[in-house]
Amino acid sequence: MIEEEETNPAVRVGGDRYRTISLRFHQLTRSFPEERDDLMRDFLVTAHGESARIEVMVRTWDGNGLDVFLAELAEAFRGWNGTRTWGSLEDDLTLAAEHAGSHVRLTWGLHDRLPDDEWRFEMTTIHAPGEDMRRLAIEMRTFLESDPL
Repeated sequence: MIEEEETNPAVRVGGDRYRTISLRFHQLTRSFPEERDDLMRDFLVTAHGESARIEVMVRTWDGNGLDVFLAELAEAFRGWNGTRTWGSLEDDLTLAAEHAGSHVRLTWGLHDRLPDDEWRFEMTTIHAPGEDMRRLAIEMRTFLESDPL
């Protein structure tokens, strides 16, 4: 679900049921604001639940095609074999997708920056194939194409 945060959009994934964790993608910024044509983008991903809160700053090169990856999953609504994966520029955000018949299982991973990689957090969200995935891809594209702070 796309949300408005101050002047920039934010995307929320998961957290639809009581006591579940949600992910929030927000605070899109330019990695190097002094460079006018800089395509590197940072954004904050916050995992928030009743008893936990984790925040990771994610670095991408123009979004690293996260919206395109989600759109490709939506177009493959009839299913696929195995696991499809995506990762941000510095692997601080990863995504693994599996088609399980009536739903798509997305496993989102938040990771400590390399070389430490001392901790990782994963959560899974369930989505209907087709329109639900298409809506998520559109929301992510809107977020990634918004004017960075």
